[in-house]
Amino acid sequence: MAPVARPLAAGAATVAAYLAVVVLTTPALPAGAAVSAALELNSVVILGMGVGVGLQVHISESGRRLGCRMGRGRAGASSGGTAATSFFSFFSLVPLGCCGWWLYLLSLLPSVLGSGFSAVLIEHSQSLSYLGLAAIYAFVAIGAYRLATEKRVMRMRSRAQGERPFG
Repeated sequence: MAPVARPLAAGAATVAAYLAVVVLTTPALPAGAAVSAALELNSVVILGMGVGVGLQVHISESGRRLGCRMGRGRAGASSGGTAATSFFSFFSLVPLGCCGWWLYLLSLLPSVLGSGFSAVLIEHSQSLSYLGLAAIYAFVAIGAYRLATEKRVMRMRSRAQGERPFG
């Protein structure tokens, strides 16, 4: 049961962190209303991030138990996908009164990125959050492929070593 506990904890922590940001950046609404609104609009993204992070942790743990050196440099990319996904998904909550801090951030975007680019980000925030979710699962798929390849190579090596009588 231990191999499942850590991925479940990581996925749950991801969901909890997302909802905590929603509650902390929405002082105008009660916490329950802010969480309810977030789950209503972004349940696919929220649960998708939790499952994706849990799968990534499971794959990393499985590789580590086998003695593989996989995953170097991948954790940052997967974390970047999670951060981008949550960042864009928060924009869809602003019209409901959630995440007032993000409204402030949105007001700064035109001065930093330009009006046209900011408008595209805001207009397509939901699509961009799904794109970020796809990136998370792409890294999960790459990790699963690398783990399967490592298992196959290790199996072949053990068979080859078992066939040689002295060495």
